[in-house]
Amino acid sequence: MGVINVTPDSFSDGGRWLAPDAALAHARTLLDQGADLLDVGGESTRPGAERVTPDTEQERVLPVVEALAAQGVVVSVDTVHAATAAAAVRAGALVVNDVSGGLADPGMYDVVASTGVVYVCQHWRGDPGTMDRLTDYPRGVLAGVEAELAQRLDGLVSAGVARHQVVIDPGLGFAKTHPQSWELLRSTGRLAQDLGLPVLVGASRKRFLALAADPARATDPLARDSVTAATTALAASAGAWAVRVHEIPSNLDAVRTASLWKDHR
Repeated sequence: MGVINVTPDSFSDGGRWLAPDAALAHARTLLDQGADLLDVGGESTRPGAERVTPDTEQERVLPVVEALAAQGVVVSVDTVHAATAAAAVRAGALVVNDVSGGLADPGMYDVVASTGVVYVCQHWRGDPGTMDRLTDYPRGVLAGVEAELAQRLDGLVSAGVARHQVVIDPGLGFAKTHPQSWELLRSTGRLAQDLGLPVLVGASRKRFLALAADPARATDPLARDSVTAATTALAASAGAWAVRVHEIPSNLDAVRTASLWKDHR
């Protein structure tokens, strides 16, 4: 899953693809490099990011979603707003990637149920302004995340969403300390097994990867691309459904490496 941030303030590439023409050119590059689907977002969810209105978000993402869908591209819309999700699906999006797991907008589950799209339900606590203070999991981070995702799944089913529509995301970096994110990444296979659903891993360039990067460069998100590729290989080996990444070639190589490793073990 290739990332297209149509935002001025995303943590690693904010502003680079804000203009629709720039976003579409970047999308073509990602596709040519081997991306299977593209995740288009118009609101940054980095810690401390300011919220945007659904109208502003739609002004950013809908032209890109519509143009890509018209070309036959599998498009995901990265949004916590039900109105944006519905508009993006009308524009051709086939996946809704909701980092709030439905907690930010109570209308999201009805949109997913009525449209039948694939829904990525991420674990979430708080918003970008509060999440870094919400990292206490009394029974451990894996048990806590599984329990809270199970609650989200109950809500989805009650709203009429079929389980086969749902992909789960442990929310690496969202209300998680760096060690907690590493623990969840290591538990990719366990999450899929325990909850019985595909898992999307979104580790790309995130702050917790700095623990494995060259300390002299670790504060630069782009310097974490090699660590991202290493985590992609591990996630693919553990059976992840997809990895959400900013840079395609090295991560595609990592997936191929994991596949060969599994085929020959």
